[in-house]
Amino acid sequence: MKIAVLVSGGVDSSTALALLKKQGHDVTAFYLKIWLEDELSFLGNCPWAEDLDYVEKVCKQFDVPLKIINLQKEYWKNVVSYALKEVKQGRTPNPDMMCNLNIKFGDFFKNIDKSFEKVATGHYANITVKNKKTYLKKVKDKIKDQTYFLAHLNQKQVSRAMFPIGNMLKEDVRKLAKKLNLPNKNRKDSQGICFLGKINYNDFIKQHLGEKEGNFVDIDTKQVLGKHKGYWFYTSGQRKGTRLNQPGPWYVVSKDIKKNIVYVSRNYDEHKKNVFKVNKLHWIADKPKLSNLNVKLRHGPKMYKCKIKVIRKDLWEVKINKCDQGIAPGQFAVFYDNKYCYGCGEII
Repeated sequence: MKIAVLVSGGVDSSTALALLKKQGHDVTAFYLKIWLEDELSFLGNCPWAEDLDYVEKVCKQFDVPLKIINLQKEYWKNVVSYALKEVKQGRTPNPDMMCNLNIKFGDFFKNIDKSFEKVATGHYANITVKNKKTYLKKVKDKIKDQTYFLAHLNQKQVSRAMFPIGNMLKEDVRKLAKKLNLPNKNRKDSQGICFLGKINYNDFIKQHLGEKEGNFVDIDTKQVLGKHKGYWFYTSGQRKGTRLNQPGPWYVVSKDIKKNIVYVSRNYDEHKKNVFKVNKLHWIADKPKLSNLNVKLRHGPKMYKCKIKVIRKDLWEVKINKCDQGIAPGQFAVFYDNKYCYGCGEII
């Protein structure tokens, strides 16, 4: 097949590229230039030059043509601006999910020749077709499974997607990268929010939203415990970063954005929830049976059994079988059964 491969400079996408080339496909590598080097230059060096250097070395090794597509404006509009808006509203955004939806499987699709039958990435995910619909499928590496970040994709997007390393464990990807002697075989995985790279999150937020002094308040005693520099630096369930002088640990329970108050508690078990509401419910393929579904509230292996009840149009109540300390408005609840990732809803 003629395949467009999104490469980032990391070991996962490089291994995916090498596999497809060795399988005899007509492969072209694409690097998306989304780093906001002008915007972030005051905070430190963006690593896109280092990423691109690794990409070029891998493409040269396997004799694969490389094209660079600049999507900085689109990225700012659909990912960064979205994240800043959510944070300002006191919510917790998921920029990685929006990047997959709007950039990697969105604007990128519009910028490449339609003759490319598939778009491949280094995500740990699988797809399968049943009843003429394409479904997103979980992988055996439960820790690396990235279907959570792909749960907002639609049929058109997943039907064109390909995940060459989806059936592999991370350790096996590393072993293969070393066997192939990839230039980035020992490169560490990237961490943190997609558009920041090595940039400190709070520094970025401070640059755009500034600082505004407010109170930390013990939600149980209503006692003022100290000062913070803006509610937008905190999210529900957060433990680190409060820097309170009182004996802790202290957990962020909720925020009053009008009064700029961050409510905290040492007795966080008393404030855990097992019921929350979602809207903008999105199904990748057909709507599943709402009974016997599981839900993830964040990326990772942790999953809850859940029951979904319709409250009214575009508003659902989700009840999980155990309480969770970090149910944050703005984040996404992603729904599964034993095999498939069916879609998501936004927590409100």
